[in-house]
Amino acid sequence: MKKLIALAGLAALLSISAGTATADSIRGKLALTGKIGIINPGDSDVADFRVEPDIGLIGGGGLLYGIDDYWAAEFDITRATYGSETPSHRDTGDFGITNISFGGQYRFHLPQNPKLVPYAGAGLDILLNSYDHGDVDTVVGVHASGGVDYFFYKQLALTAEIKGVLAPDADIKNSGGKIGNFNPSSFSSTVGVRFFFF
Repeated sequence: MKKLIALAGLAALLSISAGTATADSIRGKLALTGKIGIINPGDSDVADFRVEPDIGLIGGGGLLYGIDDYWAAEFDITRATYGSETPSHRDTGDFGITNISFGGQYRFHLPQNPKLVPYAGAGLDILLNSYDHGDVDTVVGVHASGGVDYFFYKQLALTAEIKGVLAPDADIKNSGGKIGNFNPSSFSSTVGVRFFFF
């Protein structure tokens, strides 16, 4: 088994090093992205208690399409989950956010370092929210993001991104009616891989 893993790693290394690692034009090209990271959500309130969220995990993926040499359209779906507690450390259950995100990127070209491509983005987010102890409304928000792609190979890049999402509070309800307000706004940091199809 160890030999098989070593051979697979060697084959991957050879295939990556076989090409020139520069960021070619993305005009008309499609990329598949996978990423994972951490999310820092905003405070909510449940049953008249302020709820402080834990740092959570976020992961997902999406597509990037090059409109021209600088602009790209982006579609992402991520899922974040995290626990929460009151200021007195009473457990208040787990929250979750599925973010369906539509946006755009402006990508900067650095002639002095063609492997490195910083970018800035913005867009619209549909936030499907969940909670252990009730139902949470879906809300629409906006995001701003910034990141960088580092090309190991002209089709393969390591990506790192920070993203802030701003959205209105969502009602938390149970069989008796509204029991609180959920704040889906957050700040996240992710790393991942982007593969460009030619």
